[in-house]
Amino acid sequence: MTCAVLSIGTELTRGELVNTNASWLATGLTELGFEVIEHCTVDDDKGRIVAALDRLARAAKVIVCTGGLGPTTDDLTTVAVAAALGVGIERDEASLDHIRRRFEKLGRTMSESNAKQADFPAGAAILPNPIGTAPGFAVEIHGARAFFMPGVPREMKRMFDEHVVPRIREVAPNDSHQLRFRTFGLPESVVGEKLDGIEAAFPGVTIGYRAHFPEIEVKVLARAADRSGAVELAERAASEVHARLGEVIYGNGDDTFAGVVGRALRTRGWTLAIAESCTGGLVGHLLTKEPGASDFLLLDAVTYANSAKQAVLGVDEDALRGHGAVSAEVATRMADGARRVSGADVALAITGIAGPTGGSEAKPVGLVYLAVSTPKGTVVKEQTFPGERYWIQTLAAYMGLAMVRAACKNI
Repeated sequence: MTCAVLSIGTELTRGELVNTNASWLATGLTELGFEVIEHCTVDDDKGRIVAALDRLARAAKVIVCTGGLGPTTDDLTTVAVAAALGVGIERDEASLDHIRRRFEKLGRTMSESNAKQADFPAGAAILPNPIGTAPGFAVEIHGARAFFMPGVPREMKRMFDEHVVPRIREVAPNDSHQLRFRTFGLPESVVGEKLDGIEAAFPGVTIGYRAHFPEIEVKVLARAADRSGAVELAERAASEVHARLGEVIYGNGDDTFAGVVGRALRTRGWTLAIAESCTGGLVGHLLTKEPGASDFLLLDAVTYANSAKQAVLGVDEDALRGHGAVSAEVATRMADGARRVSGADVALAITGIAGPTGGSEAKPVGLVYLAVSTPKGTVVKEQTFPGERYWIQTLAAYMGLAMVRAACKNI
């Protein structure tokens, strides 16, 4: 069963906004068993939206669309769909009442311009939006089932899960199954080399890759005569993927690296302290993006200056003068100091040269020292990361999290 993703918005065609909605939808549709044949992005132009809908509806059986449902004059999805269908626009009083109550709940008065968000092509099925002011709707165009959702990611995702998936699941092919694995530690080319030959060994399986720095996602898609056969085939191929990649795989599906590290700390019953220099709080940011970080995170000290390393962590001046702030000795003292002042079970310290300036022949840009302190001692690693400042900081943060995860598993 073929499917197309249509994204509407001049901010997308101009490159002012990264289109994460399309990739998220395509992943979900693929997991449902659909064959996604096209991603189409069109600006806020009624004629071009109509033309895109007409073309996609003749090529795909299902169309999922985001954007253009707002209250401003450049939000033209509803009128474009009505034009494509040759029908009028109707106002839905229940939707209008919901929008008013939404504003009242926020302590605001609804603007008259928001009333247009309760307008729909005649005959459309309305898709409620419990967390926003833009309801979606569903219609049929040239025999294709078309669904229109807001462009706000959190609103779109909830509407897709609650109102679109139940409507398209009944027509989704029941002959495929996809598993996704998250990896960190190897470049895409090496991951591909390690998995070479799996498709030949498991007919019906396709291996896909998605690089999202600094991670690589591996997708195992299996097709068989029926769903149970596809699940069994995907699981057999996945076992081979695990055997070849081993610890490089850190999680499945929508797992995040920081989330997996947080779970490891909870499982171990450990608390964590962090002392950051060149990463500037990035490790703490990654961990606290995940809910429940307060279960284990006691301290994240950004000790950028030498004076802060001394005052907050107790790093002695002799170590700083004798070895320099970017050294194994100072990283060790930072980790030990963070664990001591916080009372945490484990502490991570990172100090390095993120560039683009500050490097030397002896200590080049990209040189980073990472230390993990536990009651059994402190482990230090020296790494030289490639790339620009953002790359060096991100790789250092991930490597630090990897060391914490290893400590949870090995001690």
